[in-house]
Amino acid sequence: MMAPSDMTGRTALVTGAAAGLGRGSAVRLAEVGADVALVDIAEAGLEETAQAIRTLGRRALVLPLDLSQRANCRVAVERTVAEFGRLDALCNVAGVMIPGPAATMTDETWDLTMAVNLEAPFFLIRAAIPHLLAANGAIVNVTSCAAFQGQAYFAAYCATKSGLTNMTKALAMEFMNKPLRVNAVAPGGMMTGLTEGMKLLPPDTEWPLVQRIGGPRGMCEIEDVAECVAFLATDAARGYHGSVINIDAGVTAG
Repeated sequence: MMAPSDMTGRTALVTGAAAGLGRGSAVRLAEVGADVALVDIAEAGLEETAQAIRTLGRRALVLPLDLSQRANCRVAVERTVAEFGRLDALCNVAGVMIPGPAATMTDETWDLTMAVNLEAPFFLIRAAIPHLLAANGAIVNVTSCAAFQGQAYFAAYCATKSGLTNMTKALAMEFMNKPLRVNAVAPGGMMTGLTEGMKLLPPDTEWPLVQRIGGPRGMCEIEDVAECVAFLATDAARGYHGSVINIDAGVTAG
């Protein structure tokens, strides 16, 4: 019989925790017993998430850090362990999605997308590995349905999510014989701050792309994806390793 999701006495680090899926995942982890370190550049949003967690009787550490700066990835892990004494789960949720034609994409947009969506997860993982091994812990990466299908005007975003998906599998192979689980969740479109970027597209392309990303069943619910993120972080998901779970209302089914 599968054990229930339980993080009592354990610590999770969640990036992108100021809003959207990051906040939903952090709160859900607290609901199943975790103390949570919260990372984002938006400090006010982090404080709101922290308050929600403290209301549940759990501890929250607010870390307003810019993860596009590599050194901050190490700082986030070090401060988490210094505060809580351990790290049991690393949930890489933070992401940027800046749509636009490839021909006019700026170097800055490309570099920021790579740094936040692909490089930050790696450097956080690298810093966290010793602590996660000691705790028999888990890594949960949030990738996207964009890892499995081309999406017009999202070349940089698709590239990072494809990379993160395969990075998840590569790390799972690397730690096949070690007490560390590595998995990912691949959501479809959700009503988060990232979808605000759709407004940057020309009016004649915005609606068709929203339909494509959402699919006929509509957008995914943040709570559903957050539930899966939290589940994969717990021992209830002990049989999952190298898995990438699609939660996209069938968008990538065919």
